[in-house]
Amino acid sequence: MFRNVAVISLSAFMVLGSASLAASSDEKFFRQVSGQWTGPGEIVAGKYKGTKFICNFAGENPDGKVGMSLDGGCRVGMLTQEMSAKVQRSGKTYVGSFLDGAAGQGLDVVGGSVRNNKAVFKILRNKLSGAMSAHMVSQDKMNVTISVQVEDELVPVIGMTLKKVNPKLASQ
Repeated sequence: MFRNVAVISLSAFMVLGSASLAASSDEKFFRQVSGQWTGPGEIVAGKYKGTKFICNFAGENPDGKVGMSLDGGCRVGMLTQEMSAKVQRSGKTYVGSFLDGAAGQGLDVVGGSVRNNKAVFKILRNKLSGAMSAHMVSQDKMNVTISVQVEDELVPVIGMTLKKVNPKLASQ
């Protein structure tokens, strides 16, 4: 279960993109997310409600492409789940995968948008659909929320507050 929660958590963090805005706006957002991030998270709904974890991620922007990759992991007690994610522009939208994508044990990113300092993306795995949002509160702080579709409603299940380890990297 922790693996699924961690995959969804990372999905929320990684799904970043926009079909409706110019690439320069999207590129700015991705540059802000690039760097070293760490911070706490919590499962806020479901069977494991109240479970707290700590994540560490290294973000990079792919050469010559609009998007990003994140590598790292999340820890609950003594257990650590490695994480990796990739997302990049494909036509007028973004596509990506977490871990090995929905064909394996991960998730697929199947669309999204970036507006100002907030990205919202659609995530999918078999019959599970949802959204993840990443809001840049400041240059060195980001809130991430992962929600799942339950009937006609998006229900938040995971929340994280990540802090940039070295904020000076964001301006480079």
